[in-house]
Parts: sequence; C-alpha cells; structure tokens
Amino acid sequence: MNPEELIARAVQVRENACANYSHYKVGAALLTPGGKIYTGCNIENATYGLTVCAERVALWKALSEGERKFTQIAIVTSGESPASPCGACRQLLWEYCGDIEVILANLQGFRKTLRLSEIFPRPFDQSFL
Repeated sequence: MNPEELIARAVQVRENACANYSHYKVGAALLTPGGKIYTGCNIENATYGLTVCAERVALWKALSEGERKFTQIAIVTSGESPASPCGACRQLLWEYCGDIEVILANLQGFRKTLRLSEIFPRPFDQSFL
C-alpha cells in the first residue's frame, strides 16, 4: 500500500476526534499485511485520565476484530512538528505490533517514517516475564 493512502485515511478519521478540551485532534491508520486498515481518533474526557489516544483506538479496533499482525501505522496531527506516540501507545504498539513502521505526518505535508524501535529503543515486553 502507498503510504499516502494510509496517511489520507488518518487525516480523514482525525476529523472525528472528540478533542473538546485540548482541541488537539489526532488520527491514526493501522495497516495489516493483507491491506486492511483500522482507523482511530483521540477521544477526550473531562477527567483527562480517561482520554484515549488515536493509536490505541485503531489498535483496539483491529484486535477486537481478530487481527494480530500489522505492518505500518500512520499518525496525523495538525502541529508544525508531527507528534510521536505517547509512552502508553508505544508500549501497546510494541506489544501487539512489534517493530512496525511508524509514519508521522501533519496537515502541512511533513512526513517522517521511523521504525517503532527508533522511538521506543528499550521496550518492556514478555522477554522480561
């Protein structure tokens, strides 16, 4: 799949974000080896602690539908510098996706592709258990 298609899906779902408090909308699109895309947007809550990131929404949707293998995730924000996944999202992406490609993008056309291991170099995983 063309990375631009994955980014376009993340841009599209970003519009569904419930960001009434931060006004910081995020969209994510997670790709399976078979070409299926699962999308997610951030959903905020007044307590903030119950807020869920776009990456986790996309991942949980995919896992709940039985998907277990992933190749890429595109994450789109509106900031001048695209945001990297938070620590909780990095941990969950590592646990369920492994060292996938992470495409960071913004609405102004910036694109950067990294491996998850580049932004999460020393993850905690089942090897420690």
